[in-house]
Amino acid sequence: MKFDTLFQRIADLQNRVDVLNNSFNYTTQLERLGKIGSEIEKLERERLVLEKVVQPVNQVDKQLSEQRELLELAREEIDNDTANAVRQDLERLEQQFSALEINLFYGEMDARNAFLDIQSGTGGTEVEAQDWVDMLLRIYLRWAEQHGFAADMVHYSPGEVAGAKSVAIHVVGEYAYGWLRTEMGKHRLVRQSPFDSKNRRYTSFVQVSVVPEVDDNVEFEINPTDLRLDTYRATSAGGPHIQKSQSAIRITHLPTDIVVQCEQERSFHKNKAFAMKYLKAKLFDLKMQQRNDSQSTIENSQPDMNRIPPVRSYVLDKSYIEDLRTGLKTEEVWAVLAGDLDDFIKACLKSGL
Repeated sequence: MKFDTLFQRIADLQNRVDVLNNSFNYTTQLERLGKIGSEIEKLERERLVLEKVVQPVNQVDKQLSEQRELLELAREEIDNDTANAVRQDLERLEQQFSALEINLFYGEMDARNAFLDIQSGTGGTEVEAQDWVDMLLRIYLRWAEQHGFAADMVHYSPGEVAGAKSVAIHVVGEYAYGWLRTEMGKHRLVRQSPFDSKNRRYTSFVQVSVVPEVDDNVEFEINPTDLRLDTYRATSAGGPHIQKSQSAIRITHLPTDIVVQCEQERSFHKNKAFAMKYLKAKLFDLKMQQRNDSQSTIENSQPDMNRIPPVRSYVLDKSYIEDLRTGLKTEEVWAVLAGDLDDFIKACLKSGL
């Protein structure tokens, strides 16, 4: 066997392949193939979402046509038994469609996971507002658990006395963003303060923001020179898992003044990677908002919380909770505090919010 001859044939063919690889036409086709692959993946995800919405509705529509035909025959023959059967089937279909109705309100990004953060606001005292952050955090964690969603802490900045100055969680589950997006806004708490020796009534506010997680294949450039990175020691309640190194990270996007923090991992590099994913989600959401509002500017990305009306009031001393957008009101205070938010969320989605 002449090895040199075979090696030479391999080298000759490799040269021909390299020439083709380096040609402009081949490079363009290769790039286009990659883009087509990404587009196919996006279309496949969209197809699955649309099928989940459309197919069950079509099934109900088909059954309604069948029930209508049965009822017409029953009326012609004065068949009360068939009419009663149709009535029972209609009750079942009404319940079935009520369960499906929420799916009609999912938007382009609603099938994604979500980042939810809560910022302490004004009103009452500082400790009141920070305790309200902690209370609302527990509500969302319990809501996520009830839905079978994973909710991981991204960062937790504790208050000086109680509660938290700010928190962020990553909610992973089917339509997590679709469910949570109507929670965005200012939430008001009215109660007799457990921190006041005279038990006086206080009003406190927190701001909730929710953004969808963005896929890695979404093309969105972040200029490294626009970022300021700070490291710090992650805070915790102590115990064996307390952070002893500067592994937590805070990233500030200077043009927008958007700040993200991550302290969920012991590894600095993992925290940085996840913080960048969080920042990408916030900047992409801002870009989408600006696309929908031609008058918005990148410098005005942080709204003045004092000028924003509350979306929901938790009036604990009078035992009711009211959504100020839909008018839905409940006296089941403890159920809501235990995470039962679905009635409020569904009412918002059905009203087109």
